Amino acid sequence: MRVGLVGAGGVAQRHARVLTSFEDVELLGVTDVAPAAAEALAGTYGGRVFADVAELLAAGPDAVYVCVPPFAHGPAEEAVIAAGVPMFVEKPVAVDLETAERVAALVEQRGLRTGVGHHWRYLRVVEEARRLLADRPVRMVNGAWLDKVPPVAWWARRDRSGGPVVEQAAHVLDLIRVLVGEVTEVTAYGDGTPPPVDGADIDSVTAATLRFDSGAVGTLAAACVLTWKHRAGLEILADGLALSLAEDGLTIADADGERHVPADPDDARVAVDRAFVDAVRGVGDDVRVPYAEALRTQRLALAVAESARTGRPVALPTGPAARPAAAVADAGVTVDA
Repeated sequence: MRVGLVGAGGVAQRHARVLTSFEDVELLGVTDVAPAAAEALAGTYGGRVFADVAELLAAGPDAVYVCVPPFAHGPAEEAVIAAGVPMFVEKPVAVDLETAERVAALVEQRGLRTGVGHHWRYLRVVEEARRLLADRPVRMVNGAWLDKVPPVAWWARRDRSGGPVVEQAAHVLDLIRVLVGEVTEVTAYGDGTPPPVDGADIDSVTAATLRFDSGAVGTLAAACVLTWKHRAGLEILADGLALSLAEDGLTIADADGERHVPADPDDARVAVDRAFVDAVRGVGDDVRVPYAEALRTQRLALAVAESARTGRPVALPTGPAARPAAAVADAGVTVDA
C-alpha cells in the first residue's frame, strides 16, 4: 500500500515512522509548503518530494494522510476527496466548523473511506473503562488538559489553532463522548489573558461546564500557562465507581479498593495507523473515528471555544441535525447554520 503525506511537521513524522515500520506499507512521498521540511522527512523515511497535493495525487497513492496545522485544513481534503483516494486526517480537522462540515458532507457524498487521528480511542484501558461503565450510569465527568504553549508560531493565535480547547483538549472531549455520551449544552469562560508569546490572542485558561443527553454533568479545564505537560485526562464518577483515565493508564477505585492498569500511548499511535491501513486494504474494519465521527468532537470543542468567547451557553445538535449539513439537507431536514 503506497501512502502519500500532506504535511511534514512533527505529527507527519510520527505517522511516517509508524507507517514505514509496517511491512505492507511504502511511503510514496510527501508535500509541504516548506520544501526543506518535506525533503528532511523523505530523507529519513523514503519516498519522493512532491511540489503540491495535485502532483502527489497524480502519482497514484493508495491513501493520503493530511497532517497540516488546523488553519490549513480544507483544500487538501477537498482535492483528495475529488480524487477518490482514502484519507486519514489529523485532528483537529479544522480551525472552524464551516470547513469541517463542508469536508464531512463531501466525504459522505463520495462514500470515501476516512480516519481521523483521535488515537486515544485505541488505548486498551478505554475498553476496560467502557466495560466497567456498561451497567453503571455516569453521574459526572471532569476532563482536563493542563499544559504549556507548544513551540510553533501559529499555536497561540486563535485563527490559526482554535486555541487550547480545539487543538489540545479535543482528545479529552473525544473520550468524554465515548465514555459518557453526547453533550447537549456547554457554558464556558476564558480568562481573556493570552500567554506571554508574540502575537498570542488565545485564552491562557478556559473552564467549561457540560450537560449531557443522559442527564450527567461535567467540566473541562484547559490551560497553557505551564512549562510542562502537567495533566491530560479525565475522571469519571458512577455509582460506587471512580475512574481516572490518561494516556499512561487507568486507575479504578471501588468498594474493593484502588488498582491501576498501565497503558502505553505509543501502542495507541501504532494501532490507529494499523487499523486505517487494514481498512483500506480490505483486511479489517476497526477505524474507530471516521470523519463524520470526528465532526461531532469538532462541534463540541468549537462550542466550548465559542461559549468562552461570548460568555453565553451554546447548544449542540442531536439526532439528524448532528449529521453533516449537506447530508441533512438531502434528507429533507432543515438545519440552522
